[in-house]
Amino acid sequence: DAARQLCAYLEGEIAQVDVPIDWSVLEPFQADVLRRVAAIPPGGTRTYGQLANELERPGGARAVGAASAANPMPLVLPCHRVVAADGGMGGYSGPGGVETKAWLLRLEGSALL
Repeated sequence: DAARQLCAYLEGEIAQVDVPIDWSVLEPFQADVLRRVAAIPPGGTRTYGQLANELERPGGARAVGAASAANPMPLVLPCHRVVAADGGMGGYSGPGGVETKAWLLRLEGSALL
């Protein structure tokens, strides 16, 4: 089912992948960050700083970025929806880097692009 959903997502047939997540395999802070990431709707974005503030970690944008960069399931937990405060892409550790991040945001119809 996960493979079918991933293919459908990449073809633009579904808005996001919905598979069970075993949060216990992640460090607590990373799990908290990625839960917030998972709650960002398709086409939506949040900044690293916004997520840090939501987690009551003001000034923690870099920590949020590091947790996102270590995301073990980037399309399932859509860290491409997290962007820099200046509206730029920020980073993306998936294959293709920020070009892939921009492509995924375009696929979802993000207003950012």
